Amino acid sequence: MTGATQEKTAIEAADPSAVEGFEGRIVNALNEAGMLLMMSLGHRLGLFNILADGHAVNSASLAAESGCNERYVREWLGAMSVAGVLEIDPESGTYRLPPEHAALITAHGEANLAVYAQFIGLLGGVEDDVLGCFRRGGGVPYERFARFHEVMAEDSGQTVLPVLFDAILPLVDGLPKRLEQGIDVLDAGCGRGKALMAMAARYPRSRFLGYDLSREAIDWASEQARLAGLDNVRFEVRDLGDFDRTADPGRFDLVTTFDAIHDQANPLGLLKGIRRSLKPGGVYLAQDIHGSSHHHEDREHPMGAFLYAVSTMHCMTVSLAQGGEGLGTMWGRERAHAYFARAGFGRVEVRQLEHDVQNDYWILRP
Repeated sequence: MTGATQEKTAIEAADPSAVEGFEGRIVNALNEAGMLLMMSLGHRLGLFNILADGHAVNSASLAAESGCNERYVREWLGAMSVAGVLEIDPESGTYRLPPEHAALITAHGEANLAVYAQFIGLLGGVEDDVLGCFRRGGGVPYERFARFHEVMAEDSGQTVLPVLFDAILPLVDGLPKRLEQGIDVLDAGCGRGKALMAMAARYPRSRFLGYDLSREAIDWASEQARLAGLDNVRFEVRDLGDFDRTADPGRFDLVTTFDAIHDQANPLGLLKGIRRSLKPGGVYLAQDIHGSSHHHEDREHPMGAFLYAVSTMHCMTVSLAQGGEGLGTMWGRERAHAYFARAGFGRVEVRQLEHDVQNDYWILRP
């Protein structure tokens, strides 16, 4: 029996109701993906923020208020109303954003979920590059992701910063008080450095240093720190692939990483370097993606499919582009425990915050 015949027989034996159900999922996913692409545009153009107070608009008034082209605004309003994001009044030809939606996709709510819609276009932009990697191996370098640090800074600005002082830093007993008194802090893989600058402003007696591979991110962070008059924080471009050999021994009281380990070329080397760089009594506080190291245990993860897509289209591939390990976003708790132990951390705690289903918070000491 040929492979083609076997395939046909298997398909003919498929459960019709299951086929219909999966077809419905795909059609729904296509609609939802279209909604997210349009939502990303609405976020980036500030259209949702204009509509946040619930007032009714037509395409001409929204175009005038936003400074956008009316024809494009008209089509966007159609997309958002068909998707059920906006309400439409057919008689007046006006549209409005319900307050229940405004609470979730504008800057006026507790969290702006439209920020995450940007990942669809951002990651889709490297699809051809990743397709080539499937065939020949290797990876897609950081420079192909033009807006990645910008989007991640938005993400950090609403997931890390709002709870940094009240929830994240207090996970380590006595840490806020030590920061007030003055300690040396490193953020490895700091990106645009928003968390580090927030800490520098809050704790002027402490000294803060941020390392990242991206020149664009470091230049942006350095300029923002200068404009804010923060003289206790600085940023350096640094490849952390050899940090296990080049880290200054016993230099820092606190080292932090925020979703930075899993996309490193040499994650174990970075962890060994962090261990090497800690002073006696120092602590490493790591935020990283919550998940299992086993695919079957991630099937119930509320964001599992999305995070595996992010891994394939960014985190894994940027590591492989550097000749690295390609650990991936969903490396999971089991593998993380093993890596931390191999790096020399003997005391390991892992916590979650009630509001954050996406991340684990690790408190690590030698």
